[in-house]
Amino acid sequence: MPPVNIDETFTTTTDPSDLWHPVSPKLVTARRIVLLFTLVPLALFVIVLAWVLELPVTIAAIVLGVDAIAFIWAWWLIGRRVRSYAYCERGEDLLVSSGILFRRLVIVPYGRMQLVDVKAGPIDRTLGITTVQLHTAAATTDAAIPGLEPQVAADLRDRLARRGESRSAGL
Repeated sequence: MPPVNIDETFTTTTDPSDLWHPVSPKLVTARRIVLLFTLVPLALFVIVLAWVLELPVTIAAIVLGVDAIAFIWAWWLIGRRVRSYAYCERGEDLLVSSGILFRRLVIVPYGRMQLVDVKAGPIDRTLGITTVQLHTAAATTDAAIPGLEPQVAADLRDRLARRGESRSAGL
């Protein structure tokens, strides 16, 4: 995916030439699959429980209605949340932005990185995406960039490792 300048998000920097890289839209599909595996079994459990306990139909309908509303809201929110992820490689540090309501901008100096990890679960592997996890000595500056294509993630990992090593980091 080509780099873009994301002005409408939390990602404001002093250098207008900073290019923000969004994550793959495949991450939306991965997160929505996880949502399906969470809320659909819950709805089935409520139906079975209502049948076994012979609960009134209105109680089961209310619980299923709440589950359906939560499902629709989470489905919509996932799309917005994934679009909020972006990262920017600068000369001395990496910026990672995320969040909708509570926005987060993590600045990870290359010299502070201890480990750069590339990981992918079964859903991610099926969809062809990975997550780059950055670890530092301070847990508050750890950052993750989900939804990267495997080659992009591997290239980013290698660049970060080189930059960390050149700045006497513990990579």
